[in-house]
Amino acid sequence: MSNSGILRSSLAKKYVMALSGLFLCLFLLGHLVGNLQLFIPGEEGQQAFNEYAHFMTTFPLVKLLSYLTYAAVLFHVVDGIALTLQNRKARPTGYVKEKGSANASWSSRNMGILGTIILVFLVSHMQNFWYVMHFGPIDFDSDGLKDLHTVVMRFFDPENGLAGLAVAGYVLAQFALGFHLIHGFQSAFQSLGLRHSKYSPLIERAGLLFGIVVPALFASIPVYLFYIQL
Repeated sequence: MSNSGILRSSLAKKYVMALSGLFLCLFLLGHLVGNLQLFIPGEEGQQAFNEYAHFMTTFPLVKLLSYLTYAAVLFHVVDGIALTLQNRKARPTGYVKEKGSANASWSSRNMGILGTIILVFLVSHMQNFWYVMHFGPIDFDSDGLKDLHTVVMRFFDPENGLAGLAVAGYVLAQFALGFHLIHGFQSAFQSLGLRHSKYSPLIERAGLLFGIVVPALFASIPVYLFYIQL
């Protein structure tokens, strides 16, 4: 197979990485908006969150977007691994070790580690919530909807012996996500050829803001749920 083929071309890999990454940024925003309903107290919050979960798992267009999200995650992970291996082969090891900090940011040089942390978190997150919502034993609320709200609350309940560790792991994953986003957001525009001297500072500030605010809000949710149940 020719190296110019779409699966072997480094340029194609960068385009796929950039487009899938930006798509996942949109997914993160939508997921965050829904999860912020966990801050609503009492039965009102339970109803709001369960309605959100029901909508996300039953509305046809949203289900289609979910499949696109799964595909984007898969492409992003595989593409990231391929690019990392390809870049390592293309760069002299000694030069990278000596000049790495001068040529790239810490997050750029450690995207593989950050991505691995995020991937481990994602698998755990889907096992504990997505799988339970779709296939696991789950109660129903007073409106007849699957009660994912109670599943989440119990998971971060201090009486659950692993809740403290789960909160710590969640926060750690959001730190990794933040660094990943700060570099990845800017890098995506560069890979797509959309960076310009006039707009680059704005893209960099937007990436920094996105990479701080979104993970911080995600991290605040389990911390809040843990401490309100102490």
